[in-house]
Amino acid sequence: MADPHPKSQRRLAAILAADVVGSSHLMEADEEGTLSAIRAILSEIIEPTASRYRGRIVKTMGDGVLLEFASPVEAVLCAVEVQAGIADRAEHQPGDQVVQLRMGVNLGDILISEDGDIFGDSVNVAVRLESIADPGGICISGKVYDELQGKLGLSFEDRGEQHLKNIARPIRVYALRGTNPVSKIVPRFSLPDKPFIAVLPFTNMSGDPKQEYFADGITEDLIAALSRCRWLFVIARNSSFALKGRALDMKEVSHQLGVRYVLEGSIRKAGNRVRITAQLVEAVMGTDIWAGRFDRDLTDIFALQDEITESVVSAIEPNLRAAEIERARAKATDNLEAYDLYLRALPEFYAFTEPGFHRAEALLRQAVERDPGFADAWGALADCRGRLMVGGWTNDWDADAARNREAALQAVQCDPDNGVVLSVAAWSLTSLSGVLDQAITFCERALYLQPNSSNVLTNCGWVLVYNDESERALACLEKAHRLNPLDPRGYITLNGMGAAHFLERRFKEAEQFTRRALEMNPGHPISLRYLTAALAQMGRLAEATEVGHLLKSTRWEAMRVHLHRSCYRNPEKRELLFEGLRMAGLPL
Repeated sequence: MADPHPKSQRRLAAILAADVVGSSHLMEADEEGTLSAIRAILSEIIEPTASRYRGRIVKTMGDGVLLEFASPVEAVLCAVEVQAGIADRAEHQPGDQVVQLRMGVNLGDILISEDGDIFGDSVNVAVRLESIADPGGICISGKVYDELQGKLGLSFEDRGEQHLKNIARPIRVYALRGTNPVSKIVPRFSLPDKPFIAVLPFTNMSGDPKQEYFADGITEDLIAALSRCRWLFVIARNSSFALKGRALDMKEVSHQLGVRYVLEGSIRKAGNRVRITAQLVEAVMGTDIWAGRFDRDLTDIFALQDEITESVVSAIEPNLRAAEIERARAKATDNLEAYDLYLRALPEFYAFTEPGFHRAEALLRQAVERDPGFADAWGALADCRGRLMVGGWTNDWDADAARNREAALQAVQCDPDNGVVLSVAAWSLTSLSGVLDQAITFCERALYLQPNSSNVLTNCGWVLVYNDESERALACLEKAHRLNPLDPRGYITLNGMGAAHFLERRFKEAEQFTRRALEMNPGHPISLRYLTAALAQMGRLAEATEVGHLLKSTRWEAMRVHLHRSCYRNPEKRELLFEGLRMAGLPL
């Protein structure tokens, strides 16, 4: 049969379809005002947002619009941001003049005609998804949902398989939670009066993709160095890296992360030489504050990091006390070989998988063999073993706890003024070994030294949960989220909030936070633990039993040991958790 589009091309694409809710009613009430509002939304919100996420407006269709993206992640981010922008705009409009959109996003093969129009079942599915979305909401297909896993901290409701109009096969549909969920989900921070800074991932200009780890590692070290300044609020690594590879202007970075300052740059490594260029920008106005270019031997890399850190800190606060500059310049090791092994371990660690943790452990053990005084490597080694244990990937809890404790205490001994390793040690001792008093000492010092480190706040937030300081724990965890709003591992923070609410008998709030955590990491045993107990304590035993079955199937024996080894300051709070799990039929 002849091709109905003989000059068409095919490609895989993400399709976003959007349509105005109740356009006929709006037009009947105020035709001119409605048309003006739709045009404004298109030109002021949709077009610039689509451009930032590398989308193409295929066509407008009266009160609707069709867009194409190369990436489903960027399509969904664009949809979320557009809906948030429209929600903001609606706050300043009379109720009868509010324009809302429904949106649908699908991923699949499309046909592109000579004039740029697109056709195919994948396009039709996107349009049908849009038609069943809530006003102000977004529906996505199962294909898109699968691509988002582990990449975005968005909470979706599974609406099951739907039979869409004129689509032969059923389509799995997911929707953003809530009646108008977008405005609640997208981080839209007001610009703080405190000095918030984001360090964007430095670009690898070496021409060798294998050197990506080096550029990422230098970026992470700069984030860590700046976070040692107690007055400076530094956006955490995972949120900065969530923007990696995206074409965003400085104002957009400021908007998404709620920062006034942005540090960006590039790294070129060739043989034993390295060139780093960096610039500090006042993001709101787009003004360059400082820029520097450094050509050095690789052996000077630590001194070079010191130079950049000191330049940035001094540019932000000219009257910064010398002690704060010295704190920022503190370096972890002078051993280049150990440092390189540490940098290679970081991407394995941040994969947050069992094989990744094991690979990171192997590299970190080599690092501490080469430099036994390398505190950050010891701390990361303890963290790796701890994450394996909490994930249930252990066959001998007590032996692994001893290895974790040894690495954590060695890290503190190497650098007792390193807030991150203190917080890792505090969390390890409390959660894995049941040693609470020493953990609290480490926790308090970590919070004093680095009160604006997301890692410190998250680890210490959990320690405070165990120490029966739920409200203080929530304050730490909420601040951690503010400093790390795009963290793909944000379920750890959400679980901490869920645990804090649970122990204060706020079971509904505990359910909400743990369900959000499960959206980010389905099947995570800590989420399932507190969700099961919360449902049981609310009398929803059938649901609790169902979730409990999932928990029992996720390496339950290790989880059972974890429950008994964890240390709760208040025995009644611990019994509240145990009681809920027993009510759901779980053997303790």
